[in-house]
Amino acid sequence: MHKILILHGAGMNMRGRVQTEAFGVMTLPQYDEHIHCYAAELGVEVDIFHSNIEGEVVNRVYGAPERGISAAIINPAGFTCGYPALTGAIAQMKFPTIEVHISNPATRGISSDIARSSRGTVSGFGVYGYYLALSGLREMLKK
Repeated sequence: MHKILILHGAGMNMRGRVQTEAFGVMTLPQYDEHIHCYAAELGVEVDIFHSNIEGEVVNRVYGAPERGISAAIINPAGFTCGYPALTGAIAQMKFPTIEVHISNPATRGISSDIARSSRGTVSGFGVYGYYLALSGLREMLKK
């Protein structure tokens, strides 16, 4: 069974409490519940991590190979732009990373730095974007 790292970036702990017009009312623990259900349905294991501190996320990325991680999904949230250490860490990993956004950042004029280091992106599908990314990674890892 493949193990996929799920990274929630800065501010994800505020989901459901702020900017609900853009992100909805679902909280981070509710996202995680959905992600666990999606993973079970797809037959993959997930390791979910959240931090508002870039260095902690970078360390989690660098430590992923030792924890048996096959791929990663990141919702960078507040780390979407201007965090070169995180972008660099993702670029250095041999496993594929998919960037996920609940809303579409482009509608707010945001261009992601993380996307440049990711195998692909999924945006604008709400929490279902994690299912799409997990499904895509599962197929990618079969090859």
